[in-house]
Amino acid sequence: MVRGKTQMKRIENESNRQVTFSKRRNGLLKKAFELSVLCDAEVALIIFSTRGKLYEFSTSSINKTVERYQRKIKDFTLNTKGIQENTQHLKECDNSATKKIEHLELSKRKLLGNELDTCAIDELQQIEEQIERSLSKIRARKNQLFREQIEKLREQERYLLEENRHLRDKCRIEQDNELITESLQGGEVETELFIGRPERRMV
Repeated sequence: MVRGKTQMKRIENESNRQVTFSKRRNGLLKKAFELSVLCDAEVALIIFSTRGKLYEFSTSSINKTVERYQRKIKDFTLNTKGIQENTQHLKECDNSATKKIEHLELSKRKLLGNELDTCAIDELQQIEEQIERSLSKIRARKNQLFREQIEKLREQERYLLEENRHLRDKCRIEQDNELITESLQGGEVETELFIGRPERRMV
């Protein structure tokens, strides 16, 4: 015969309630003992009946187990508190970063000339001065790049002039060599034959 599922609610009949308490208490104590033996676990079980009678089971001293439990709870509470504080700090940082981003986005839109309707004269003056400072820095950087580019072009010009001079000198030497070669190959050389000492030579 299949046993029906017990409905989880208070047993109204006091006699039945006491019988059920006794049976389940013994079963719970047995399970606690088996858990401690099979798994080498530290187990402490405390039961008070409706009449205030105490039933307990412990693998060691109940007081030591309770103290260990209280230390664990304290450590857990401190860790939980630390995690909560850290989480709160992160939330505050996130909110602060969000506000900064929104402020920067608004400033960007105003610098681009948008959403100026709500600006007062002082704020518009600050925006104008900020734009002027930015333009001054942009112009300075642009002029610097122009100067660097001009210097590079001048350096390139000097290099090309030097290369041109070198090529002209090379061409001039080659032309001179060609003239000398032509002169030696195509010209007549006059020679004079004489007999006797050179000092008696007749001019």
